[in-house]
Amino acid sequence: MTDAAETEKPATLLCVDDEANILSALKRLFRPTGYRILTAGSGAEGLRLLEEEAGNIDLVISDMRMPEMDGTRFLSQVRQSWPDVIRILLTGFAEIDATVAAINEGQIYRYIAKPWNDSDVLLTVRDALAHRALSKEKARLEALTRQQNEELRNLNTSLEEKVQARTQELRQLNEQLKRNFFTSIQVFSNLTELREGYLAGHSSRVAAFARKLANDMGLSEKDSQDVFLAALLHDIGKIGLPDDLLNKPVNQMNGEEFGRWRRHPIKGEQALMALEELRDVAGIIRAHHERFDGEGYPDGLSGLTIPLGARILAVVNEFDGLVHGNLIGKRLPEQEARQFIAKARGKRYDPTVVDAFLGKAGKADALPPEELELSTLALMPGMRLARPVLNREGIVLLMADYVLSENLILQLRDFEKTDGTHLTIYVRPPKP
Repeated sequence: MTDAAETEKPATLLCVDDEANILSALKRLFRPTGYRILTAGSGAEGLRLLEEEAGNIDLVISDMRMPEMDGTRFLSQVRQSWPDVIRILLTGFAEIDATVAAINEGQIYRYIAKPWNDSDVLLTVRDALAHRALSKEKARLEALTRQQNEELRNLNTSLEEKVQARTQELRQLNEQLKRNFFTSIQVFSNLTELREGYLAGHSSRVAAFARKLANDMGLSEKDSQDVFLAALLHDIGKIGLPDDLLNKPVNQMNGEEFGRWRRHPIKGEQALMALEELRDVAGIIRAHHERFDGEGYPDGLSGLTIPLGARILAVVNEFDGLVHGNLIGKRLPEQEARQFIAKARGKRYDPTVVDAFLGKAGKADALPPEELELSTLALMPGMRLARPVLNREGIVLLMADYVLSENLILQLRDFEKTDGTHLTIYVRPPKP
């Protein structure tokens, strides 16, 4: 069996120059490479050789200064008649204007300055030929792809009706599975609410409110659905707790009771561990008693390290607990419950979620009077951050209460330049 590399036709190079010594030097340079070398003493002779060779020439090296037809005109005609031929220009340093014209009109691959370096010339030609081979292979593959795509279109035409019928059948089965899945979730949620007392209806109310709040905040359909499912199931870890503990307000529990009670987010996550579809939901359930200031449980997460769904659920869950009396031992009117949530903004709860919950998101009066909204150019040393500084992906750059220094302000401005973004900074002015 003959090796493909041995039977491959060597590349053909055409060297065009009106100086015989230049042509001889090029032939000597390329002789060891195995290339087939043709020479022409003028542009007109080079064009005749290109016609005679009928597409066998792979690369042309042309001098710039030649009588009757210079390198720019010659390479321009080569480009028009044989666009696949790689074009290289030999030029002197003083011929910059002519070189630019050759680049524009002849669309040359590269130019080589005289006197040349032999290694540079050999490397340039080798790279040019490799580029041409890749271009030809790309064209071949694109043609093959078009042919195969056409064959596939013809095949798909005959299968389209069967595929559509099967797709409709699968869609109906999938919808049935989704209905059964959500029904199962509701059954799990009802297991907790069967304990009656203040829990009756709690999960359903929280789920409806949490989904609305998630939609108001612009969460995706999938993320809003995860919040809804987590809200339905957020108390599933309480199933094993005794009735007297379930019906006791949190602020009236002793240390041992609270220790048992605070494990229900972990147990809730563990209960859903085997369900791959509820992995994100389980993470929300585990974190829904975390606090924005890091004083929550079970993991002591803070700020934006808490999943957004859990931050939403925390607000809605505790609002319902305030209104129905299970959080602090008495029922609060809705207005007072909202005031409770507002006072804990930035401490227990994410300020952004609280603003959306209270209907203040995007309003000017959502900014407390003791805070200033500034650009980095308006910052001054000694100012204290009123809110975390976030980048465009929501990652915390600086936590709230950080006191700004001159160096830190410069770093924030540099970050804006390198990241191509604009930071909005909320600060408390320095005390007089």
